[in-house]
Amino acid sequence: MHEKVQEFNDYRQKMNDKILDSDNKVIKRIFNLDTNTFKEGHLPVKTKELLGLVASAVLRCDDCVQYHLEAAMKNGVTKEEMMETMSIATLVGGTIVIPHLRRAVEYWEMLHEKV
Repeated sequence: MHEKVQEFNDYRQKMNDKILDSDNKVIKRIFNLDTNTFKEGHLPVKTKELLGLVASAVLRCDDCVQYHLEAAMKNGVTKEEMMETMSIATLVGGTIVIPHLRRAVEYWEMLHEKV
């Protein structure tokens, strides 16, 4: 796994653990709602991850984009599907999304590097 991907996952896990250890009921419910939202349902997980990717790109959240890119990859999304998804995000979000598109493509490549 690429070093930056590992760093992102380690940091995310460490901070999520700290946040959840705070034992705040509202935060725990939000995290649980997020987890349950992206489980298999009427829509397949792959589709949900691509929807999450579009929303994250439009909202310009690089952490979220990275998370959804990795989840999408693990659910069999191809580069072509990812690029089409990001094209929708760029259309919806406008040209301000282009820097996030660049970072998304870079991260996608990192996810696919053989280390």
